Amino acid sequence: MAQKVTPKILSGFMELLPAEQLVFDEMKELIEKTYKSFGFVSLDTPVLELSDVLLAKAGGETEKQIYRFSKGNNDLCMRFDLTVPLARYVAQHQNDLTFPFKRYQISKVYRGERPQKGRFREFYQADIDIIGSEKLSVLYDAEMPAVMYHVFKRLGLNKFCIKMNNRKLMNGFYESLGLTEQSPEISRIIDKMDKIGVENVKACLKDLDLSDGLIEKIISFTEIYGKSESVIEKISSFNIQNELFETGLNELKVVAQAMKNLGVPDNNYEIDLKITRGLDYYTGTVYETFVDSHQDWGSICSGGRYENLAGYYTDRKLPGVGMSIGLTRFFDLLKDQNMINSQKSTAADVLVLPMDESATDYALKLAHLLRTNDINVQTYAADGKFKNKMVYANKIGVPFVIVIGEDEVSSQTVTLKNMQSGMQEKCPSEALASVLKEHLAVLEKEKKSLIDEK
Repeated sequence: MAQKVTPKILSGFMELLPAEQLVFDEMKELIEKTYKSFGFVSLDTPVLELSDVLLAKAGGETEKQIYRFSKGNNDLCMRFDLTVPLARYVAQHQNDLTFPFKRYQISKVYRGERPQKGRFREFYQADIDIIGSEKLSVLYDAEMPAVMYHVFKRLGLNKFCIKMNNRKLMNGFYESLGLTEQSPEISRIIDKMDKIGVENVKACLKDLDLSDGLIEKIISFTEIYGKSESVIEKISSFNIQNELFETGLNELKVVAQAMKNLGVPDNNYEIDLKITRGLDYYTGTVYETFVDSHQDWGSICSGGRYENLAGYYTDRKLPGVGMSIGLTRFFDLLKDQNMINSQKSTAADVLVLPMDESATDYALKLAHLLRTNDINVQTYAADGKFKNKMVYANKIGVPFVIVIGEDEVSSQTVTLKNMQSGMQEKCPSEALASVLKEHLAVLEKEKKSLIDEK
């Protein structure tokens, strides 16, 4: 007899039980619905890309984490994010696309990094990007956080803050101090301030051979944060005469005003000059999103403006702006905090229970009728005692059960039971669909948010 193999998966990969998977899918569908409401179109790029294409922009630690292998004559890589495949796609199809091109993609990506809490080797990202040809209005920079605001509100997450800054503003500030060459490294250090603290930031800046006076100027400037109007007033008070700085400040003003017009309340966003996003390809507005009382989670949604998405693939300038939710990590954090409401392990709205074989034909016809009315139905086909059937209904968390016995078949009715309240009612088969829809509508209104407010 062959030896049994222990069933297991690789570390760094996530599998969910049915109840959790249903919640994850609902979150994913809700995000997708929100993206579509802003006019974004779905894109599904291949998991595998040619290595010379995918690695054109890679380097450093990122390249070390890429899954790379050969198959036949092909040197292949698994995508490590959704931005590089987007760049390849836009460059390849630029003559067939209409700009501005608005796309969303919710797909898995792969990174061979060391698994730890909140870090996976396979995980979903939920990206949105708007790509322009040669130029792209800064007003689109305001649309990104507006989309994410509506995503988190629809998820039931109310206490969060989208923090934003502008790289032109910061680079202009460093330029005014004579630190143009050091500005990328300074930005990476400042971006870590909330993680490592002010004193460690000062020590890192000291390692760049900056004087104490310059360090104090940088710290006092980058510690500015708060509501947009007050922050813009503080920034203006520095009276910095630098063209790049003034451009960045003006962009911040435009984006903040447009966000208000797009319905983002003041208490859900702020300007924070510590937010710089360490990646060099960001050139303008940058964003990080944090959940109140859960700062230890880090940013759950980030992104920014970049001036040339596909510079490695085409001479055509393709500026863009985008944001991304690390969906797998976000879900795992919510699950770890018991903030996931996972009571159902079935997609069915109703379970049809024929009491015996004589009721089977009637039960199957009713199930078909309900499905044609867009109601999700599961039919219990196994023999067994009625008690065991009800135990099954309770375990899968189905909201309604239809009981069909000899009396129901002869009278062309059903017994409809609300599994939450325990209430039962007799219902004619021809009215069943409309009655169920009414009950389901009431349940939907009473349904708790996918994420409890904590």
